[in-house]
Amino acid sequence: MTKNSYIQQHCPLLATIDTPADLRKLDIDKLPQVCDELRQFMIHELSSNPGHFASSMGAVEIVVALHYVFNTPDDRLVWDVGHQAYAHKILTGRRDQFDDNRKLDGLSGFPNPAESEYDTFTAGHASNSISAALGMAIAAELQDNKDRKVVAVIGDASISGGLAFEGINNATTNPNNLIILLNDNDMAIDANVGALSSYMSDLHTSHRYNKVRYKTYQFLRRHNVINDNRKGLIMRFSNAMKSLLSGQQNIFEGLNIRYFGLYDGHDVKRLVKIFREIKDMEGPKLVHVRTVKGKGFAAAEADPATWHAPGKFDEETGERAKGGKGGPIKYQDVFGKTLVELAEKNDKIVGITAAMPSGTSMSLMLEAMPRRAFDVGISEGHAVTFAGGLAKDGMRPYCAIYSTFLQRGYDSIIHDVAIQGLPVTFCIDRGGIVGEDGVTHHGLFDLAYLRCIPGMIVASPINEHDLRNLMFTAQSDNFGPFAIRYPRGKGVIAEWHNEMQALPIGRGRRMNEGEGVAVLSIGHIGNEVIEVVNRLKEQGINVGHYDMIFLKPIDEEILKEATTRYHSIITIEDGTVMGGLGTAVAEWITQHHCDTRLKMLGVQDEFVHQGTVAQLYERCGMDAKSLEEAIKEELGVKR
Repeated sequence: MTKNSYIQQHCPLLATIDTPADLRKLDIDKLPQVCDELRQFMIHELSSNPGHFASSMGAVEIVVALHYVFNTPDDRLVWDVGHQAYAHKILTGRRDQFDDNRKLDGLSGFPNPAESEYDTFTAGHASNSISAALGMAIAAELQDNKDRKVVAVIGDASISGGLAFEGINNATTNPNNLIILLNDNDMAIDANVGALSSYMSDLHTSHRYNKVRYKTYQFLRRHNVINDNRKGLIMRFSNAMKSLLSGQQNIFEGLNIRYFGLYDGHDVKRLVKIFREIKDMEGPKLVHVRTVKGKGFAAAEADPATWHAPGKFDEETGERAKGGKGGPIKYQDVFGKTLVELAEKNDKIVGITAAMPSGTSMSLMLEAMPRRAFDVGISEGHAVTFAGGLAKDGMRPYCAIYSTFLQRGYDSIIHDVAIQGLPVTFCIDRGGIVGEDGVTHHGLFDLAYLRCIPGMIVASPINEHDLRNLMFTAQSDNFGPFAIRYPRGKGVIAEWHNEMQALPIGRGRRMNEGEGVAVLSIGHIGNEVIEVVNRLKEQGINVGHYDMIFLKPIDEEILKEATTRYHSIITIEDGTVMGGLGTAVAEWITQHHCDTRLKMLGVQDEFVHQGTVAQLYERCGMDAKSLEEAIKEELGVKR
């Protein structure tokens, strides 16, 4: 069955909606059918072309109601993270391209302003929607665009991030009519943690407060006792009602954000009514809705964490496709198992992650030693400074954060760890190209942004044994901050459990001795080099290969040997060459007045979008074929 025939047969109403303007032509009684068809379409598409499933399934009614009430794209919808925005993409002219979602040159898996005017702001990292939407709301005020509405759509996990509260705090000090829609489903990728999560759970039980407060407010407003121009009275009314009925003040109203909720986020007609009633009210407002992650698909409702991004599955039975058995395990699992092993022998070791226990396999430490492992929520800056505090008073924290998210803690790395030379080990997952998640999730900059920090040791293992050895090395009392970066996915050694040993800091290894050209690699991409070197040997071409292991301090003995023995050096790294290994080697060659030729392979000065890892390696010129061609070019071998 072709894509168009599937839509016509199973989603006849959805087939008529090419833009939100088409949606707004429908009678409100048709909206539940639109929601049902959106879910059916997403199940069909995502079963064979995987993506972020449970979050988008849970947000369907929110998406439909927002586009039905607000005049998008002139009115602005600002999505937080974007995991929940698939229905938004489908309704905004991308339905027929949705089977290319997350594919090379296809649709981005996240909202992307370069892709559609309906995507108002880049979304990929959590907690930025309120600040961005506030900027848009104030821009509308400054340009006298009084009719423009701005809505920030944020989840209960993302709103716990510090940036979200900075935005909320600022929203109360500037004239604006921002609407914050809080989509509350008790889940991020893993279960939410922290005091705010507990507070949100308490709000769920406050139905009496929400019902009475809203009805009383509407009564007083209809009788002109209060109105939107009397903001102080409205806020005092809200606060008084909360104190009277629940004995405590609503945290948002305490911050002078008018609060409406809690509402059923799957009652699309009620959501339409609520949005219509509040959209013209003056001042910042927060609408709190309750949804079920994975709504409409039983397996996802029962296990939303697994179904956050489940891979391929049977759309009828919910059975997930099974991966290949045997062989190497994932680097993240080697990390998690090794951390537990080290912690069993060293009682100073603690583990920290920022809302990604399963994604980093810190979950193994949390399960084995719950008192010595910490999930701090979506708070990467806090995670780093928290680790610094632990290290200052004698602990050995291993802080596991995705490379792209560690960018958010950069100031904390410098100010709260590196300046004091504190022994925090940064275990940087998803270093390099990560594939279909695309531009916001590739870990391309960590080598460069860490290398420039004084006192920072920066290393990347070629395989699982070196990952374990580096983790073992980092616990020594001789070192300050120590960064170990490794890629997404599986390693290369089935028997990954080696007897760990300390590695000499700043020392790499010669992998192959050759003539003419030497390849210097760092990290897992060195395995690609090994394959190329072996293939060239079969052609009678023998080139040198060095696995640097450490970017900082870099192995100067290798550099002396390579610049002495070879007329050309090729560096290759799974990251940006600007500031990374290639730059480090270029600096050394310049400082030592070498006449060695240098070619740098890796990601050039560009942002890399979505595709498979293999496709993106090829596009960036850092795949095996590109390396082989570069070697032959340096050797003057005709292709």
